[in-house]
Amino acid sequence: MSVVASYVYRGGVRQEAVALDGAPPAFGDDEFVWVGLFEPTMEEIEGLARTFGLHPLAVEDALNAHQVPKVEVYGDQIFVIAKTAHLEGDKIRYGETSIFVGHHHIITVRHGSARAHTELRAQIEASPQLMRQGTDYVLHAIIDFIVDGYLPVVQTIEDKVLKMEKQMLVSFLEREQIRRLFRLRRQLILFGRILGPMSEVVGRLVNLDLPCLDQNAKPFFRDVLDHVRRVESMVGGLREVITSVFEASNLLEQQRQGVITRQLAAWAAILAVPTAIAGIYGMNFENMPELKTHNGYFIILAVIVALCSVLYYRFRKTGWL
Repeated sequence: MSVVASYVYRGGVRQEAVALDGAPPAFGDDEFVWVGLFEPTMEEIEGLARTFGLHPLAVEDALNAHQVPKVEVYGDQIFVIAKTAHLEGDKIRYGETSIFVGHHHIITVRHGSARAHTELRAQIEASPQLMRQGTDYVLHAIIDFIVDGYLPVVQTIEDKVLKMEKQMLVSFLEREQIRRLFRLRRQLILFGRILGPMSEVVGRLVNLDLPCLDQNAKPFFRDVLDHVRRVESMVGGLREVITSVFEASNLLEQQRQGVITRQLAAWAAILAVPTAIAGIYGMNFENMPELKTHNGYFIILAVIVALCSVLYYRFRKTGWL
């Protein structure tokens, strides 16, 4: 059985567990049921659909865990899909949480989510004054819980990027580190494609008049919208940091290659002096009067040393050596 929890809440306080098959239970004005499922079977969710009158299209989307975040209205109920995210190594893994919201029921269907709602349920059950407000406040708590899970993902990637940035300033990045930067940048691009629709979902909950949502709950969803936009801003800034790290690493590498090239050119110019002189006097011509000079060998060596010393001094002065 994939049902994690199924309880009736009366006056904001958890009461007895509720059966999920058979006729729908009768609820008072201050009562609702919160059902949590994890990767349910088709039979289980179809049983819930019959019990609580869930729309077939919403049920189909909840079973197919490859939807984009969205908000749909079906009569007096709303259906919300939110994407969860967690980090595994350098890769962001995504899950999906489908939420059916009615006046007297809220049903969550999780697929691939690494964070269970057990801790969340205990946390909001400790505040009966909020639970007493109804299912819209529970919806806010669930979406806020999902969005809060985005921040550790971005912060962990940020720490990794800043560590490589610090290493880049001390030494040069290796090929594998550059590939890692591109992998992280790709993960952030894909994450941005999730944050955009999530921002639209929360924005609709804030700005539209939807069933099951009280006007007093709007400020709570507006706070969640601020959190989503903050994460979006962090992701955009982090992508720019990754780009700047790569560009700075590329510039430093070009500078290092330029230094090496100048050093090689300077030594080549210095070595060209004895090479040229030796090449001239290495020609086998008989009419070369200098070959008969008594101290010619020592004079040529002195000339070579003098010219090489002058060139070395000039290259050192200009910073080429």
